Amino acid sequence: MDGAVSLATLAQKLKVDIDLELLTLALTHRSYAYEHGGIPHNERLEFLGDSVLGQAVTVMLYTQHPLLDEGALAKRRASVVSTVALAEVARRIGLGQYVLLGRGEEQTGGRNKESILADTTEAVIGATYLSAGPAAATDLVLRLVEPLLADPERYGAAMDPKTSLQELAARLAAPAPVYSVVSVGPDHNREFTATVLVGEIATETGVGTSKKHAEMAAALAAWRTLSARA
Repeated sequence: MDGAVSLATLAQKLKVDIDLELLTLALTHRSYAYEHGGIPHNERLEFLGDSVLGQAVTVMLYTQHPLLDEGALAKRRASVVSTVALAEVARRIGLGQYVLLGRGEEQTGGRNKESILADTTEAVIGATYLSAGPAAATDLVLRLVEPLLADPERYGAAMDPKTSLQELAARLAAPAPVYSVVSVGPDHNREFTATVLVGEIATETGVGTSKKHAEMAAALAAWRTLSARA
């Protein structure tokens, strides 16, 4: 597919009128930039998008839930702006297929890494803010997170997936989850892959930039699998 057509398709999915050059920048991972002569990458847009995301979600939660205290609001916000939640958003819209990655990241499954997907989502939000304005960026954020907010049980699972998985396993009379983790790559760019076993009823993996994040990703995947059966 032609690159411009592909980007236009993504813009249609996002339902935003966004400058395609800026969208390309939002999709450019630093590994791709490094391999192409040090061209600009998406981390500045990610920085901007993180703030736009946080503000949009905070204002929405504050106005829609007048009876919730600060702690409950913070919990809900954290559950939808976390790396795991944003990666889920990215997968739902197929964002991974559009990301520009270096060969190394491509070969190690970068298109499905929680951190890359989450960071790219934030970068796209930042690009929308610059290209289409604050209102369009806020609308985009709310469309993206709406499915997450529609499922209250996600709050606990996204905030603390390992505990949620352990509690769910107990309710199903299944063995406690058992984790194993392997890592590859140099110290400055190490990638961790966690596998979680819940007896014989669930086996899931997760990838992250730390042992903790990989285990959380695996736990959330297993929680989703078992929740569908519960």
